[in-house]
Amino acid sequence: MALLLAACSCETSSNGKKSTSGLIEKRDENVITFVTINSPNTYYINSDREFSGLEYDLAVAFLAFLDDKKQIEFIVVDSIEEVVEALVNNRADIAAADLTVTEERKEVIEFSTPYQNIQQQVIYNKQLTSKPAKNIGRLTGKEIVVPASTSFVERLKEYQEKEPALNWIARKAAHSENILEDVADGKVEYTIADDHLVSVLQNFHPQLHVAFPFGEPEKIAWGFAKKRKPELILEANAFFTKIKSDGTLRNLIDRYHGNSKRLKPLDVNTFLKRSRTLLPQYKKLFKDAQEITGIDWRMLAALSYQESHWDTFNTSPTNVRGLMMLTEATSDQMGVMNRLDPKESIPAGAKYLNLMINTIPDRVPEPDRTYMALASYNIGYAHVEDARVLAQRLGLSPDSWVDVKKALLKLNDPQHYANAKYGYCRCAQPVIYVESIRSYYNILSRFEPAHEPFEDNPYKIASN
Repeated sequence: MALLLAACSCETSSNGKKSTSGLIEKRDENVITFVTINSPNTYYINSDREFSGLEYDLAVAFLAFLDDKKQIEFIVVDSIEEVVEALVNNRADIAAADLTVTEERKEVIEFSTPYQNIQQQVIYNKQLTSKPAKNIGRLTGKEIVVPASTSFVERLKEYQEKEPALNWIARKAAHSENILEDVADGKVEYTIADDHLVSVLQNFHPQLHVAFPFGEPEKIAWGFAKKRKPELILEANAFFTKIKSDGTLRNLIDRYHGNSKRLKPLDVNTFLKRSRTLLPQYKKLFKDAQEITGIDWRMLAALSYQESHWDTFNTSPTNVRGLMMLTEATSDQMGVMNRLDPKESIPAGAKYLNLMINTIPDRVPEPDRTYMALASYNIGYAHVEDARVLAQRLGLSPDSWVDVKKALLKLNDPQHYANAKYGYCRCAQPVIYVESIRSYYNILSRFEPAHEPFEDNPYKIASN
C-alpha cells in the first residue's frame, strides 16, 4: 500500500504552488488530494489522536484499491461552499465531505456512484419547544438556521415557492454540527440536518429532537471537478462497486453509524448524569485495568455501565453480581473472592473480556474482534462461534461484526439453530448489548480523555 499523507490545511495543498489568482498552477500527479470538512461523518482526529471518520476510511480504502504508488492528502475547509470551490479551482481532486447529490451542484461538479442514502430532518430542542412545527407551513415565522451553500438551502428555496413567507438564515463558514450544537444550547430554534449526523449528535445532546422529515431521501457521493480527471471518476466508481459487493462499505457504515440510534434520550440523559456522579469514583480502577489488559478504560467503563449502571451492589435473579456482573463460575476462573468489591470485580471483568478477545480468531480485524468479544462476554463464545459459522453458510463474512450480528439474530429460528452446534439462542440480547456499549463508549470518548499507559508495565497481560 502506498504511503498515506494526511495534511490538514484550510488554505491549500502542500504539493501545489499557489498563483496570485489563488489557483494552484501545478500539483504532484502522484498525490490524490481530498477536500473535506471536520465532522463525525467525515474526517476528524479521535481521542487517541488518530485520524478517523467515514470519509477518511473510504479514502484510505480507495488508495489501497488503486494499488499503485500514489499517495493521498487532505485539505480541511470550513464549509461545503469551500469544498466545491476547492474542486473548481483545482486545489483538490476529490470532495469527500458528506456531499449530497443535488441538481444545482451537478451544474458545477460531477459525482461518483452514490454510496449512502440520507434523509434531511427538521431539528429542534425538546426542552425549549413544547409544540414543535409538524410541517413546512408551520415553519413560517420561525427562526431557521442552516449552513450556507448546502442542499438544505436548495430545498428551502424549492419550498419557498409554495410558502413565500418561509425564511431562513444561511450561516457562512459553518456546518451542520456547529448549528446542531447551537440548537442544543438554545441559541437556535430550528435547523435542518441529515439524519445520520443527527443520530450521532443525539448521543451527546439528547435534547435534540426530530420535528419532521424534510423532503424526500437523498444520496451522498464523492465530488469531482468537471472534465478534469474522468479516469479518476471511473476508478472511484469501480471502487464503490467493489466495496458494496464485498461488504467493506457495509462494515464501514456500521462502524460509524450502526449503533448511533441504539439509545433513547432518557438513556443518554441518565448515562451523562451518572458519568458525572458515579464514574469518578471508579475511573482509577478502570484505568488500572487498562494497564493490565491494554483495553481502553472507556470501553471497560461502558461495558460496566451496560452491565450494572455502575451500581456495585447490583445483583441479578441468577446471582450475577457487581459492577462487572460476574457469574460465580467467571469469578472462580478470575480468582475473585468478593464480586461486590470494585477493586476485584473491575480487573476481573477486564481480564475476562481480554480472554474473550484472545479467543476470537486473530484474522478478525478490530474493532470487529472487540465487538464479538463483548457479545461473548454476554452470552458466551460458543453462540458467537455458531453465528460466525451461520454467517459463512449464508454467504456473509464470519469476520465482520455487521454480518455476525445478522446471523446472531437468526439463532432463535429453528431453521437455523437446529443445525447450530450449541442450539437455540436468544441472540437479539447480545446484539442490543454490544450496540449499547458502543454508544456509551462513543459518548465517553467525546467527554473523557484517553489514558496513556505506563511504559514497560510488568503487570500487562500479553496478547496471543
